[in-house]
Amino acid sequence: MKNKLILSVATLIIVALSVFGFFISTQELDKAPDISLNIIDGRKIEFSSLRGKPLLVTFWSTTCSSCIKEMPHLVELYKQLHKDGLEIIGIAMPYDPPNRVLELTEKKEIPYPIALDIEGIATKAFGNVSVTPTSFLIDSLGNIIQQETGEIDIEQLRTKIKKLLQAPPTTVS
Repeated sequence: MKNKLILSVATLIIVALSVFGFFISTQELDKAPDISLNIIDGRKIEFSSLRGKPLLVTFWSTTCSSCIKEMPHLVELYKQLHKDGLEIIGIAMPYDPPNRVLELTEKKEIPYPIALDIEGIATKAFGNVSVTPTSFLIDSLGNIIQQETGEIDIEQLRTKIKKLLQAPPTTVS
């Protein structure tokens, strides 16, 4: 009986913290921050180098079941639209151990770049991301046109990205 009570209280606390985290998760941004990311394969990617094409940035965690559920859909989206200009970057949360990030990336066969945000620079730059998954769809000029906390509607996202890919090229300085 005592164990059930402890379990119920613990569950209630977790749910309350999750709801609280949802409401304070991120600040709304208009423009993608100009940061650089360390990719797990050793490369460094500057956000400024990605201007001129649509970009989906997704913050995730190895312990987030919604993130793991979403990954195959993002992999499919990347395989379908990367050749047309879409870029996706996954950013692991600062609390994720790098070895777990590597293991999960290999296990899920993620073809798009995965960044380690060990110092929390990216999470801060994107408005203090604290809830996963959190995704940002960025247009060719660096404008954030969609920000989503929680699982993203992949078909709606695909439609938006296709429209962005069909838009006439813009000059990017």
